Amino acid sequence: MSILPAHIETQLAEAAPAGVQFRTVTDDKGVVTAWCTLSSADNLLSVGLLLKRIGARLSTITVYQPKAVAVPKPKEGEEPAPLPTFPGGTPQDGKTYEIDYHFDIDGDTLTVVAHVAAGGSIDSLTPLYRAADWPERELMELYALVVRDHPNPKRLFIDESIEPAVFERLIPYSTLVNSAASKSIWEKIMAQTGAPS
Repeated sequence: MSILPAHIETQLAEAAPAGVQFRTVTDDKGVVTAWCTLSSADNLLSVGLLLKRIGARLSTITVYQPKAVAVPKPKEGEEPAPLPTFPGGTPQDGKTYEIDYHFDIDGDTLTVVAHVAAGGSIDSLTPLYRAADWPERELMELYALVVRDHPNPKRLFIDESIEPAVFERLIPYSTLVNSAASKSIWEKIMAQTGAPS
């Protein structure tokens, strides 16, 4: 049986007036996994406050850049098709970040999803959840993002003399950590040798 409050979707919608998309999956043991995608990243703090009130714990924060959605080339004389967007209108341009805040509510998982354009910013959850401190600091040093009102925004690992978002310029960090970088290198080698990949 789910531990999520019965009216969690309604409560999330009230906490995020710009709108939410909500969905759940229940496994064969009755454990619920839920996703709440915010139409505006500016609603994150109010959603965080709601979750704090109902006893949620922040497990971790993950960040990646979803690939750009291919838009067909227009035929001669036609206007180009608009670029698809995430809920709330942030473009699916391959540069926008998806920031996933993973919460535990008595064994069930709720992931709050916010989309932020490269160079954009999002509120800090560290004042509400101490577990947000290091993940937020890490995402500021690895990505072209700012976490507003973080109580201690200094870098964790990368020297201050190195420009921010260094991994994004060299190889996207999200690609690096999911082993896609080695897959990509292997595919290039196979293509150069003419071997099937």
